[in-house]
Amino acid sequence: MPALIARWSNDVTALSPGADPDRVLDTGADLLRRWTQPHRHYHTTQHLAEVFWALEEVLDDEPLARVGRLAGWLHDAVYAVGPAAGANERLSAELARDLLPPLGIDSATVQTVGELVEMTADHDPAAGSSLGDAFHDADLWILSAPPLRFDEYCDQVRAEYAQVPDTSYAQGRGAILQPLLQRDQLYRTSHAQTTWTDAARRNLTRELDRLATTTLSTP
Repeated sequence: MPALIARWSNDVTALSPGADPDRVLDTGADLLRRWTQPHRHYHTTQHLAEVFWALEEVLDDEPLARVGRLAGWLHDAVYAVGPAAGANERLSAELARDLLPPLGIDSATVQTVGELVEMTADHDPAAGSSLGDAFHDADLWILSAPPLRFDEYCDQVRAEYAQVPDTSYAQGRGAILQPLLQRDQLYRTSHAQTTWTDAARRNLTRELDRLATTTLSTP
């Protein structure tokens, strides 16, 4: 059994001890299939695993972490290039609300997972719950990654938008990254604020400079 599916099964079973094992595995297999679709380059199981690792770093509460990992599985379960902003997150949240109740996940947890998924549409910086803050930071950990991984991430996102001309991509991507750099607090948890912020700001500045160069150099 793949390690990710084993973790999925363990988390669902812990949250819903009466869940049908076959249904749990079938649902996990469907989610894994979604995360390995060929059009994905960044929004893959690599990103999913990184969210899990980052969540462990900023959240020292295993019961909450289990809910966070369910949100991790669902937050990019629907991913397509081109829909209106927020559409992927809305559809992923709807998928969460469809898939989790038949597994016996209680309604409060389903609601929390849906809200976490929807939050990733704009990463609203307003203070939230400890789980909300941790999940927000885990999803944005990549901004603080070591330079080689961050540059790989930039290349992966570009590959997902390969059909978009360079200038249009640079302008659109810059419009997403610039507001993140301008935030007074990029991260919400105290650990991420003190440990990840400086690296993230350096990475964002470097990528925005590259995007600006692309915009200026393209006729």
